[in-house]
Amino acid sequence: MACRGRRPEHGGPPELFYDKNEAQKYMRNSRMIDVQTKMTGRALELLDLPDEKPCFLLDIGCGTGLSGDYLSDEGHYWVGIDISLAMLDAALDREAQGDLLLGDMGQGIPFKPGSFDGCISISAVQWLCNANKKSDIPAKRLYCFFSSLYSVLVRGARAVLQIYPENSEQLELITTQAIRAGFTGGVVVDYPNSAKAKKFYLCLFSGPSTFLPKGLHEIKEEEEAKESTFTNKRVPYRIARRGVVRKTREWVLEKKERRRRQGKEVRPDTQYTGRKRKPYF
Repeated sequence: MACRGRRPEHGGPPELFYDKNEAQKYMRNSRMIDVQTKMTGRALELLDLPDEKPCFLLDIGCGTGLSGDYLSDEGHYWVGIDISLAMLDAALDREAQGDLLLGDMGQGIPFKPGSFDGCISISAVQWLCNANKKSDIPAKRLYCFFSSLYSVLVRGARAVLQIYPENSEQLELITTQAIRAGFTGGVVVDYPNSAKAKKFYLCLFSGPSTFLPKGLHEIKEEEEAKESTFTNKRVPYRIARRGVVRKTREWVLEKKERRRRQGKEVRPDTQYTGRKRKPYF
């Protein structure tokens, strides 16, 4: 589970690490955009929201708004919180559709109880496991975060937090504080046998315990071999989703397949699936 290279959390606080240079990477590195988009899609799948119903979601560690773009494209409304001013400036420059808030999740989520239908977070929560100053106590900051998150969610809602734990002790610290705050749930591990593609998703329930989703095991070879490419131009978000435009046949088929993996009843695919209907008048 440990990272082979130097972890970003070891280089200092996130508000300093995620400067303008890092923000540019999230806007111009095609692989980073693709990975972020896929993890957001998986988090939204694990969130198991109602079909065809726009929800109000919280994106913790929203960064430049890549995850928010995915949420908007799926028809949801969202609010993002991040500690890095440079990343939020980049999100504003990209004209992200959600509302943005500068804040430290370790000091709590500053919203009214029951404000959100769900929460996602991509590669952010593990930052709370590191103390950047003497007053920082990881266990207390994690508990403050999870207890406030539990409060701002509608009862019965879920939070799906993608994390990169440094080791098993760090993973236990995170899950222990989440349970202490009132959550139930557990960790879903995708591709556990792959060194590159292995991902951890902390799936938390703010209501009665329900079944924990199963992790993915099959991985496409091209995803393992994909390399980073940089460009002087911004990489459009829709290109990151392989050109899947909302309401097209490909988009509909992808969404139906995602619902099938969730165990939901879905109508069979036909030649008319995703076909545009002419207006009656």
